[in-house]
Amino acid sequence: MKTILIVDDEPRTREGVCKTLKAWSLGRHHIETASSGVEALAWLQENDANLLVTDIRMPELGGLDLVERISGMAHPPVVILISGHPEFDYAHKALQFGVVEYLLKPLDKIKLVQAVELALAREENMNRIQRMEKLVDSKLMGTAQQDKVYSVQVREAIRYLDEHLPESVTMSEMADHLHMNASYFSVLFKEQTGLTYSEYLTRRRVQLAKELLANTRLSIA
Repeated sequence: MKTILIVDDEPRTREGVCKTLKAWSLGRHHIETASSGVEALAWLQENDANLLVTDIRMPELGGLDLVERISGMAHPPVVILISGHPEFDYAHKALQFGVVEYLLKPLDKIKLVQAVELALAREENMNRIQRMEKLVDSKLMGTAQQDKVYSVQVREAIRYLDEHLPESVTMSEMADHLHMNASYFSVLFKEQTGLTYSEYLTRRRVQLAKELLANTRLSIA
């Protein structure tokens, strides 16, 4: 369940946004509120939020200052800023912090919900990209990018291994498959890919395992 944190020092606005989002959410999201930037910052230091909806002008700690403070957190929420003033400087600075939307008071309920849906979609996409980045082996990416400069033998070895990853394919067997001397093939493979044959095979199998764990319901076994 995703969490939305609403921050505004004006009770009427805070309660209005909360009521609108609860009606839209129908229990699909957890919605929290804070009456100040200081309270919100303290809450975010102890809890995670997927989306932060915050007023810009608040005593002690304003919305932009709050966003700047949390930008260094491990998993900062995406942000929607609300303001009673159409100030360009605020909007420009908000964009620098990656704020998804800048809404003016009085808030239009439809625009608010649309902004929240957009922000949560953006947050989900960012998470998906981060998950994919964690799956990617940078050394394997390097071998993929250099594929065009490989010799015919190395390209064939990589193609064959990718098609037979679950099977046991020793370097000697691969050399025989390519009609090459095993020692020469070993040197050629390392020279062109930057990885030994066994290192490439191990990394490629681990990569496949991570992809299967992330994208299927197969057991770890």
